[in-house]
Amino acid sequence: MSIRARSAGKMAPISLAKSVRRGWMLLVAIVVVAAAGFSVYRLHGIFGSHNTTSATGGISNEIIPFNPKQVVLEVFGAPGTVATINYLDVNAVPQRVDDVTLPWSFTITTTQPAVFANVVAQGNSSSIGCRITVNGVVKDERTVHEVNAYTYCLDKSS
Repeated sequence: MSIRARSAGKMAPISLAKSVRRGWMLLVAIVVVAAAGFSVYRLHGIFGSHNTTSATGGISNEIIPFNPKQVVLEVFGAPGTVATINYLDVNAVPQRVDDVTLPWSFTITTTQPAVFANVVAQGNSSSIGCRITVNGVVKDERTVHEVNAYTYCLDKSS
């Protein structure tokens, strides 16, 4: 059925009330979208989202040492024990020390918020131990008694 009806060659006028009854949902949707768009525009203006900030401000990203952390890795054993030691340095890079006479220690001083401390050792005697100390507090300590003893110490929360 068409909007306009022909009657004896003349076009009948369109009733405004009929058009509104047919398309009221479309009109409501248009009004809601317009109101939402206007509200978002006004909120952007109120909260200053149009302001641009510069990344080259006066704020420094340099970390100033304020609370240095001292981590000591130790490997100990019977006198004359020779060991191979693997540990992680301050940047968590694996390091290896071959044929070192015990006792052995390695000290890390850092201002990093966290240090992953790990030491692994195997010696040629029947007893070997390791210890991780952070700021004078022992975080992990292990001692093993067996042939060609192998031990490890780990502290993930230093």
